[in-house]
Amino acid sequence: MKKSSLLVSIILLIVSASCSNSPSDMKNSSESDSPKDTSVKVVSAKADSNLVSFEKKLSLQGISYNIVVKGKGSIQQLRLITTGLKGSIDTADMELDPVSNAEIEDLDHDGFPELLIYTHSAGSGSYGKVVGFSPNKGKSISLISFPELEMGTAAAKGYQGHDEFAIVESNLLRRFKTYQSDDANATPTGKIRQLTYQLKNGEASKKFVLVKTIEISEK
Repeated sequence: MKKSSLLVSIILLIVSASCSNSPSDMKNSSESDSPKDTSVKVVSAKADSNLVSFEKKLSLQGISYNIVVKGKGSIQQLRLITTGLKGSIDTADMELDPVSNAEIEDLDHDGFPELLIYTHSAGSGSYGKVVGFSPNKGKSISLISFPELEMGTAAAKGYQGHDEFAIVESNLLRRFKTYQSDDANATPTGKIRQLTYQLKNGEASKKFVLVKTIEISEK
């Protein structure tokens, strides 16, 4: 009888121990042992590349320029569709700096209007450029050459960007504040310099030529 009682006691202890491992304990143990998800989710940049940063349609003398610039950042994508040309639609695609504005005018009075797109580089300098297009006697579109400011010249002295452009009486005007030698970045104290450009015929295409430089004191 003693052996039988001892055997029953051992069996009861085993059953009690096995019951103490409840399903919830087993679940927690399983969860703690499972590997964690350490994967990194990558967000596609495609949305930024399709973002329209500038859009404008300009028309004059029967020719229309439809300007669409897409992208975000220092380099963006231009699509220019020109209609009203003789028997064709011209489409141009190119990379350029962010666009600030665009204007249309028949700068050389040949009956076909030019398109000027004003850009500025990213960063504190915000250096300006002009991307110009001219119809070749209304048949197709070609780029207009725009000269860089040559360092060491009177026109470039004290220049550190922040250009403003505008068409005035068939001329292209460019303005910027000049820097003194001890001026801090983005705080120029010099005079405003105004450069006047005129559109001329070049060997292969039309070009802008600097014809006048003046200094303007701020009031």
